[in-house]
Amino acid sequence: MQADPQENQVRTTVDIARIIDMIPHRYPFLMVDKLIDMVRGESAIGIKNVTINEPFFQGHFPNRPVMPGVLIVEAMAQTAAVLVVETLGVRAEGKIVYFMIVENARFRKPVIPGDQLRLHVAKERHRGNVWKFRGVAKVDEVVVAEATFAAMIMDEEPQP
Repeated sequence: MQADPQENQVRTTVDIARIIDMIPHRYPFLMVDKLIDMVRGESAIGIKNVTINEPFFQGHFPNRPVMPGVLIVEAMAQTAAVLVVETLGVRAEGKIVYFMIVENARFRKPVIPGDQLRLHVAKERHRGNVWKFRGVAKVDEVVVAEATFAAMIMDEEPQP
């Protein structure tokens, strides 16, 4: 029996409870609240609701809070990690996705408390256990950051 090529085209949503089951990140470093419009093996949109309660705003910057650009890239990477785990399904059990490379990162506009980041990630290629993505972060349909990045899925090391 052949796989249905339309199966991956089904758009799905991943809520925070499933995200927590899929990736190891936790507060204060969990940077994605949910995924929408996910097409397994292809693309997804992560949602990050940015609030003044984020711990990084205490020092970046106290009188003019701006989300650090590296954390926007991290949010894109976490969105991609959920996409990889969802795509692999049971093959991802006992595995962890590690960030490997960031290229061509550009930060176009500050992200501030009250913004909702929409983290568009799309697979550029996948070979073996390495996945490469293009990410674009938007607020109100305006591009605020973009980057290409790669990640590797590996066996999770047992806890001592």
